[in-house]
Amino acid sequence: MPIRPYLDMKRMSSLMSWNTASPVLRLSRIVENPEVYQGLLDKLVLQGLLRLLEPVMIVRCRPQDLLLVEAAVQKAIPKYMTISQKHVEVQIDQEAYLAVNAAGGVEVYSGNQRIKVSNTLESRLDLSAKEKMPEIRMALFGANANRKFFI
Repeated sequence: MPIRPYLDMKRMSSLMSWNTASPVLRLSRIVENPEVYQGLLDKLVLQGLLRLLEPVMIVRCRPQDLLLVEAAVQKAIPKYMTISQKHVEVQIDQEAYLAVNAAGGVEVYSGNQRIKVSNTLESRLDLSAKEKMPEIRMALFGANANRKFFI
């Protein structure tokens, strides 16, 4: 009899992983459209800078996004200085890049690289999936008395 719950858990796990894997395919469509992706990068860079609030920051991106990220950094610096009322020096990491097969986005580091804000598309998708997981479970599998703390 204990085999049945195991199979149900395995089925549930596979459904949950499929549910978070399919949006990754849609992320590639965003990156393929330069205007949409540039607007997204502008926002991701500014958000990363505002989350760190350091005087010197380093932005890391995929090698194929270098020109787009340079433009995004140039747009973000004046906005950052207006919002935070602080001067900032932003460098784009030309020695280390994000993986070429990454979906996109940026990582922002403090000047000494001890603090990192990951604003990659994958990290944002993971964060969103974790926040929505209780709702996804409820929609897929219904209410469960063992998950009262999620409601």
